[in-house]
Formats: sequence, C-alpha cells, structure tokens
Amino acid sequence: MLAEEIIIRPVVTEKSSDELQDGKYTFEVNKKATKVDIAKAVEKLFEVKVLKVNTITVRGKEKRVGVHTGRTSEWKKAIVTIDTNPEQKTYLAKGGKEVKSSKKYKDSISEFMGA
Repeated sequence: MLAEEIIIRPVVTEKSSDELQDGKYTFEVNKKATKVDIAKAVEKLFEVKVLKVNTITVRGKEKRVGVHTGRTSEWKKAIVTIDTNPEQKTYLAKGGKEVKSSKKYKDSISEFMGA
C-alpha cells in the first residue's frame, strides 16, 4: 500500500485539538493498515519521527431515515504520537569514529487542520 492510500484524512475534534500540544495527531486510516504501516506512512508524508501509534476501530452507528434503518460504515482511527524535540543521533561507526545521523525531522505537522 502507498502512504497516500493509508492516511485518508485528519480527524478534527475538540479532543484531538487538545492533544496537539502533546504531539498527538489523529487520522482516519485504511482499515487494513497495521501500526507499522501507519508509522511509516506518517514519517514519509510529513517528515516527522513517530514514537507511538494507537489504533481504534470505530463501529458504525445505526441510523434511521423515515421507516428505513441502516448502519453507517465502520472506519479505523489512528492516534500518532510524534517526537516534539527531535535531536540528531550520534553513534559509533567502524573504527570507533563518532557519526551523526543526517536525517532531519520536523517537530510538528504543519499541514494538519489546513494550517
């Protein structure tokens, strides 16, 4: 699956807006996507470091229009926690030489909520 197929849209609610300060972003995702798929897709699309992914399957509600009853479709929600203070990682390479990682990460998702 492509990263664009995994992340469908952001979920904007009062609770998800409050969690933005903690680095938690809420997305509607593909029902077949795993936590690893979701983490890789968010890292690829938004260039952030993902720390944790929590997923919830939201059950469809029973709706009624006149005398007809039906159900809304089920969907999957993912709450992604990102690293709000990304630092360059240093490690020892061959020969005991200290090397810094060259990958730059953002500290927030600026495209969230159309910002």
